[in-house]
Amino acid sequence: MLKIGMIGAGFVAKFHERALRSVRNVEFAGIYALQGAEALAQVARQDRLGDSKAYGSIAELVRAVDVVCVFAPNFARVEMMREIAAAVEGGTRLKGIIIEKPLARNFNEANTLVRIAKAMNVPTAYFENQIHMPAVVQARTQLAQVEKAMGPAHLARSAEEHGGPHEPWFWDPTTQGGGVCCDMGCHSIACGMYMVTPSGKPVNYLKPLRVSATMALLKWGKEPWISQLKKRGVDYSVTPAEDYSSVSLEFEDPQTKQHSIVQASNSWMYDAPGLRLLMEAFGPGYSYTVNSLESPAGIFISDAAAAAVLDSELVLEKSQASRGALILQPDEIALYGYVAEWLDALQAFEQGHDALLNLEYGRFITLLIMAAYMSHEKRKVIDMTNPQTLAELGTYVPLIQQGKGRQVL
Repeated sequence: MLKIGMIGAGFVAKFHERALRSVRNVEFAGIYALQGAEALAQVARQDRLGDSKAYGSIAELVRAVDVVCVFAPNFARVEMMREIAAAVEGGTRLKGIIIEKPLARNFNEANTLVRIAKAMNVPTAYFENQIHMPAVVQARTQLAQVEKAMGPAHLARSAEEHGGPHEPWFWDPTTQGGGVCCDMGCHSIACGMYMVTPSGKPVNYLKPLRVSATMALLKWGKEPWISQLKKRGVDYSVTPAEDYSSVSLEFEDPQTKQHSIVQASNSWMYDAPGLRLLMEAFGPGYSYTVNSLESPAGIFISDAAAAAVLDSELVLEKSQASRGALILQPDEIALYGYVAEWLDALQAFEQGHDALLNLEYGRFITLLIMAAYMSHEKRKVIDMTNPQTLAELGTYVPLIQQGKGRQVL
C-alpha cells in the first residue's frame, strides 16, 4: 500500500482528497501546508483514507510517505522541490513525485524542476487531468479502428472556461505565472495536442511548428469586478493579467509530415452554470465532442430555498449560482479525469517508472505556453523550429508574469 503525502491543503489538494476515495491500496498518510493541513487531515481520516497527519516540515512529510505530491502555489514549487531533494539526499527513499499543472511559471523554472527530479532518480508524474478524462479516452478508444483506416484527427478545439479562480495568488500574475493562459491554457493546449496525436504514439510525439495567440483583459479590468479583486488584495489597474486567451498551435507528424491544428480557448468570464470543458476533434470522416455541462441530471432551487444552500460548488465546481435550474454532475471528480490520473500514476510508481505524463512532458507544455505569451507580446507567429527562438524561450519571462501587463493588455 502506497503512502501518499501532499504539500498544500488548498482547493486542488481537497479535490485530490476526494479523488483518492475512489483509489484502492493507498493511504493518505500526511500533509504539509502553511494553512489547513490539520483540517484536511481530519477529512481524510473521516473518509477512511488512513491515519492522515499534519507535519511541520517538508522533510518530516517526505520521511513518512512513499509518494510526495506538490499541490502548493506555483511560485513556491522550486524551493519545495529542493527541500524534497534534500530529504532524499539524506537517505529517504521515495517511489514517486507528483506535481500539479501547470508545472511552473516559466520554462526556466520548469527546467529546474526537471533537473532536480532527475538528480533524485525518482519516477515522476505531471498531473494533467483532462487527458485522462473518461469521455475523451473512451471516444478515442471507440474510434481507434476508424482512425487506423482513415488517419488521425487533424483539428482539435479545446476550451476551459469559468468565472474566475478561488485564491488571491491565482489572480496575481507574479505569483501564478500569468492569467488564464497559464492557469488553464496548460489544460487546453495539452488536451488538444493529445486529441490530434496518432494512437499509439507518445504524448510528446508531434513536432510543434508555429504558435500564435491573442490575449485580453475583458471583464476583470472593469467595474464592479476590478473593485472585487482589490478587496482580495489584487489590483488589476496596476498589475493586470489576461482573463481571455485564444491560442492556435500547428503541429507536424515527424513520420508522415502531415500537419494538424489545435485551438485552445480559455476565459475567466464564463458567467453561466459553472465550469465548462468543451473538446472537439475532427478527423477524415469522423469527429467527437465532449461537453462537461451536458448531464443526465439536474436540480432546481427556488428563491425561498436558496438561503439553505451552504455551498453552491457542492453541485458543480465554479458554480455561478445557488438558485434556479442548476446542472448536477453525479461524479464530477471522475468526469474531469482525476481518478484516472491517480490510477495511472500509482500503477507506474509501483512498477518503478514514470506516469504517462511525466515532468519532462510538463516542461514541454510550459514551453508552448511561453510561446503563446511571446506571440501575444510580439504580435506575431512564433516559429518553434527556429533554434534562436527556442533559446529565447528558455529564459523568457512574460511581461504579464513580471507584473507589467499594462504594456500588453
